Amino acid sequence: MAKTDQQTRTCPYCGSKVLLEKAKKVAAARNAYEASELLRKFKEKAAAKNGKVKLQKRF
Repeated sequence: MAKTDQQTRTCPYCGSKVLLEKAKKVAAARNAYEASELLRKFKEKAAAKNGKVKLQKRF
C-alpha cells in the first residue's frame, strides 16, 4: 500500500526497496477505511486459497 505520488516503497518484512512504477497495481482506495477493507478481503482470499482459517470480521 502506498500513496500515488510515491516513487519507492520499503518492504516492512525484508527491508528491500520496491520501485512503484514497475509494481502491479491491484486496487485503489479513496480513504484509509476503504484501503483497510480492501486489504482484509485480499488477505481472506489468499488464506482461503492456501487452506487457512477465515479471519473473523471486527465490529
